[in-house]
Amino acid sequence: MLRIGLTGGIGAGKSTVSATFHELGGVIVDGDVIAREVVEPGTPGLASLVDAFGEDILTPDGALNRPALAKIAFSDDEKRATLNGIVHPLVAQRRSELIAAADEDAVVIEDIPLLVESQMAPLFGLVIIVHADADVRVERLIEYRGFSEDDARARIAAQATEEQRRAVADVWLDNAGEPEDLVATARRLWRDRIAPFAANLAAGRPAPEPAEVVPADPQWPAQAQRILARVRSACGHRARRVDHVGPTAVAGRAARDVIDIEVTVDSPEAADELSGPLAGVGYVHTGEGLYCSADPGRPTDVQIRVQGPI
Repeated sequence: MLRIGLTGGIGAGKSTVSATFHELGGVIVDGDVIAREVVEPGTPGLASLVDAFGEDILTPDGALNRPALAKIAFSDDEKRATLNGIVHPLVAQRRSELIAAADEDAVVIEDIPLLVESQMAPLFGLVIIVHADADVRVERLIEYRGFSEDDARARIAAQATEEQRRAVADVWLDNAGEPEDLVATARRLWRDRIAPFAANLAAGRPAPEPAEVVPADPQWPAQAQRILARVRSACGHRARRVDHVGPTAVAGRAARDVIDIEVTVDSPEAADELSGPLAGVGYVHTGEGLYCSADPGRPTDVQIRVQGPI
């Protein structure tokens, strides 16, 4: 199974990308849809929100009045944290149930509005960010979703910054143009990267790696940081150290365009336990403690080293 994290600021166009991936065969696990389900009338989630914010957040028929809740919950950080503390665990539980029900070889697109804010990026083999400038998003929210300008800007300000999103983005989709342009870009991404990634992972084969040496890429350090976070998350307590090593770790040095990661563990048993977790974030075992990425868009080698306890 290939799990992909999809996110973007409110009004950026994430739903367009999600719908395109669904048409192409992706299994969509939509955080917005789940968030609505877990606070429907009669659910424990809605009861908890009423306890926290009062009955003014309900419509006359007892459903959640989302604009009323947003006006209260997004007014300060403490109230927003309370809202997230109620809804996020419920959403996570339902998300896990949907993923467990998907086919073993599925491409699961987890559409998560607050993926960056909740620090979930390392859990995925690929993170896709859909972006549009704030002013463009404000115009869209006013025109298509009935927001006031103040409400739109407040919602945008409460979310991750562009810098924070870029730090975790394996793929950055700019949606400054027309919707059909974004759809075409998403289709190319599926054809050229996502579908081959999933096929490689299902077959247990690594993506091809370049043989030629190229000039140093200024993006290598940032790419390595994302990979380190992903590998650390997958290895968990089994890893003593996870380091960026090799030529791409040397500033300004020409090298093959392959990020080399070294994971140090205390025992052969710990090393053996890493196969499943690393496969979960896109790496296949190729022998001799070496795992290689199945992602054709970012060649990566992960070498496991066994070093006894100090």
